[in-house]
Amino acid sequence: MEAEPHLETTGTEAPRPVLERILRPPLHQRPFWVIQVAVLVIVGVHFALDVRPSLVHDVLPTSIPVAILVLPIGYAALRYGLAGSVATTAWSVLLWLPDLMLPNDEGHAGNDLFNFAIIAVVAIVFGRRVEIERLTQARADEINARTLAVQAGYRRLFESSRSPILVLDQEGSIVDANPAATALDPTVVGRSVEAVLGTPVDLDHVSGHVLSATTGRDYRLDVVEIAPGPTGARRQVTFEDVTEERTEERRARRFAQQIVQVEEDQRRRLARELHDEPLQLFLHLARRLELLSSAPGVPDDVATRLAETRNQALDAATRLRSLARDLRPPALDQLGLVPALSSLVAELEDEEGLNAHIEVQGTPRRLHDDVGLVAFRIVQESLRNIRRHAAAHEVRVVIGFDAATLRLSVVDDGIGFDTHRLGRRAGEPPAMGMVGMRERARLLGGSLVVRSTPGVGTAIEADLPLEPTAPPAAEAPDGAD
Repeated sequence: MEAEPHLETTGTEAPRPVLERILRPPLHQRPFWVIQVAVLVIVGVHFALDVRPSLVHDVLPTSIPVAILVLPIGYAALRYGLAGSVATTAWSVLLWLPDLMLPNDEGHAGNDLFNFAIIAVVAIVFGRRVEIERLTQARADEINARTLAVQAGYRRLFESSRSPILVLDQEGSIVDANPAATALDPTVVGRSVEAVLGTPVDLDHVSGHVLSATTGRDYRLDVVEIAPGPTGARRQVTFEDVTEERTEERRARRFAQQIVQVEEDQRRRLARELHDEPLQLFLHLARRLELLSSAPGVPDDVATRLAETRNQALDAATRLRSLARDLRPPALDQLGLVPALSSLVAELEDEEGLNAHIEVQGTPRRLHDDVGLVAFRIVQESLRNIRRHAAAHEVRVVIGFDAATLRLSVVDDGIGFDTHRLGRRAGEPPAMGMVGMRERARLLGGSLVVRSTPGVGTAIEADLPLEPTAPPAAEAPDGAD
């Protein structure tokens, strides 16, 4: 026996149990009573034939009227399901009782009961099947109605969105566009996303990225799969206009670049002034003190104090020379990045007693001034942090020249630190800390990563373009490294 189908409804009335539906036939329906009248006519004809068989002179067999009951019962099942077929069958049996009670077997009770048994089985099976199909159809209609409601809601959102939205077929052609998209370009349908933006687009990897169109607008794209259309799979591409946001970002970046440039210009000026005036004065003072200490007639104790003062002047000159070199290393401008970094590493090894060495990979080349300066500052700040905080025994600096990238790596075996507290040391100038190093790399279109484990050591790795580049056409989603 087939299971009772469950019909989900959105209204307040749920499907009733089978027995309840059978006991509640559609008495309020006029066609139902027309069927019952037809049954009454058939039963009346059969009864008349059994009582007065001479009316038809044996032309019409008595079994035919009973079989004819299948017609109204089947129609009742088709129109009203199990409730209609069972009610009509019961009505037929009730009307047939007088015929079954005729004496001398004039009503052919045995033959009629057998036919009624067949009719009853047909009525139940047929009514049940019709009801199952009707309930299944009702469920399908309801699901279809829900689907249409969802589609209508989606369409309202699609058309009311202020962001341009495109629907693409599996070939990448635009098959639909909302009013915001057609307002930008009325001929957008039938074209490709590349043609609309004027730039190549990889839809498989562009979701969440920002693209700059040839119109000067910037869009963050979101690509999702949607229900297949008549031609197969479809994708929806949403364009979020982030032009104003990116404009402010570019302004902030240009401002940061100008700040860095002003800082470097100030460093260069201070280095030149220290070298040209105070340093020369201290050297001249040391020379005069040396002459005074060696002049005839100068007492020995005075000569000794003059020599001490001369040494102090020379020490001050050395410090000024070191300060001027830190502000703007002349080797960087005169000899290039590798000699300047080699000098830094050698100085660290001599002054701190560390096992420090530098390794050059690839073919060294003359770098753009901005790239060389940023690379030098990153290594300089890394070595300064090692000197102050790392308590390291070994330092390794690697400079790698690739086809289009300068790769820097500074690794030590010091005490390490918690990278979550990166750049939070009190009193540290922002441009001189690790956060400043990362910002300098970003301004060139590069990147910097700091890896450190307490008790193990620290590795600082930077990738810089050999030529400074503008912000790329497609940037990583917010929050990505």
